[in-house]
Amino acid sequence: MRFSSAILITSLALSANSWADSFDSTKSKIEAAMKADIRTEKETARDRNRKPVETLEFFGLRDDMKIVEFIPGGGWYTKLLVPVVAEKGEYHAALGTSRISKSLADKAGFEKMNIAENDAKFSRQPGARFSDLELSKIGVKNADIVFTFRNYHNLSDGGRAAMNKAAWMALKPGGIYAVVDHTARHMEAGNNSNRRRFDPVKAIKEIQALGFEFVDYSDIHYREDDELRYEVGAKSVTGNTDRWTLKFRKPK
Repeated sequence: MRFSSAILITSLALSANSWADSFDSTKSKIEAAMKADIRTEKETARDRNRKPVETLEFFGLRDDMKIVEFIPGGGWYTKLLVPVVAEKGEYHAALGTSRISKSLADKAGFEKMNIAENDAKFSRQPGARFSDLELSKIGVKNADIVFTFRNYHNLSDGGRAAMNKAAWMALKPGGIYAVVDHTARHMEAGNNSNRRRFDPVKAIKEIQALGFEFVDYSDIHYREDDELRYEVGAKSVTGNTDRWTLKFRKPK
C-alpha cells in the first residue's frame, strides 16, 4: 500500500511538472505576442485589466492545441492566440469574423489564421435588444478549446443556445469551452444599465443544459469596485468591469 501511494504521488508530481513545463513554453509565446508591433497602444493598455496570461493559463491553453475563437470582434485576443499556436497547433475563427478577415488575414505572422467555413447568420428583430444566431454547420471539429470573450451578453436566448451548440459541435470529447463576460446581478430584470452584462448563474445553467460539465471558475476578473449598477461603458467602470470567467468541458 505504501509503495502504491508513493507511485501515485510521484506520478502526480511528474504530471504537474510536465504541465508547468508545457505552459512555460506557451506563456513565453503569449508574452512575445503581447509585445508585437501589430498591437495598438489602445490594445496594450488593456493588458493590465484583461490579464491574458493568467486567463489563458486558467483555461489550459497550450501552444500545440487546436483552438477556436467565436465572435473575435476586432481581434484583441486573436492577435495573441494566433502567434501562440502558429507553429505547433491550429487557430480557427468562427461566427462574426468579418473584421479580422479584413484587418489581419494579410498580415505577416497571420498566414495560418483559419476562418471557419460556416453558415452563421446574425439578425436582430426590430426593437430587439439582442441578436439571434442561426447556423447548421460550424466548419471545425475536434478542437481542444473554444473561446468566446465578452460575447454571451449580445445574444438572444436562441442565439446563446445556438452558440453553445456550435461549441459542442466544434469540440472533441474532453475539450474545453471557455467563456468570459461582464457580470450582472443574479436574477436582476433586464434594463438599460445591465444590457451588456449577464447573470453567471444563468450562463452556467444554460451551458450545462446542453450537456457540458461545469469544471471551474476564476476570480481573475473580479472587481470589487464595480457595483454592477452601471452600463459597462460608463466612466466609473469602463475598462474595469467585474467579469465572470467560466470553464466547461464536453464529456468524454
